[in-house]
Amino acid sequence: MKKALVLFADGSEELEAVTVINILRRGGIDVTVAGLTSGPLRGSRGTVLVPDTTLDSALAQEYDLIVLPGGLPGADHLRDDARVAGLLRKMRDAGRYVSAICAAPSVLAQAGLLDGKRATCYPGALDDFPAVQLQTAAVVEDGNLITSRGPGTAMDFSLTLLERLAGKATRDKVETGLVR
Repeated sequence: MKKALVLFADGSEELEAVTVINILRRGGIDVTVAGLTSGPLRGSRGTVLVPDTTLDSALAQEYDLIVLPGGLPGADHLRDDARVAGLLRKMRDAGRYVSAICAAPSVLAQAGLLDGKRATCYPGALDDFPAVQLQTAAVVEDGNLITSRGPGTAMDFSLTLLERLAGKATRDKVETGLVR
């Protein structure tokens, strides 16, 4: 079974996180939600989520995909955490999927993963990173890097992630069940 890790910090965009978690689980992916700190965390819109584990505990496992939801100040907390940057580089170097949505592609850029790569984000989130080949599509893939624009593209982003991990037939089955 494929495994995905969704990171969540205080101030992360809960719509993006929950959409990814829900769609991947519908498709049979083993999803772990890891908080940067222990206990319940408040999202950018005030929704409280209780992660499955902490990032420290999650680091002991291997994953096929890592997902960074956006939202502020959540993306800033992810960007400022050295454990996150190290994990992102490790995932990239192992040829695994690394993904981010909304403001979180800036976390990938700060960690050096987007230099010379195509990516998308919430408008303005990558303005400080001129080495990124900025695109405006809802979802942009460059090798095993997958980025998306924001809460409005969370469903497309999630279904793309599911397709990469479980194939088009699984994506189509889940998408049909959503009555989209």
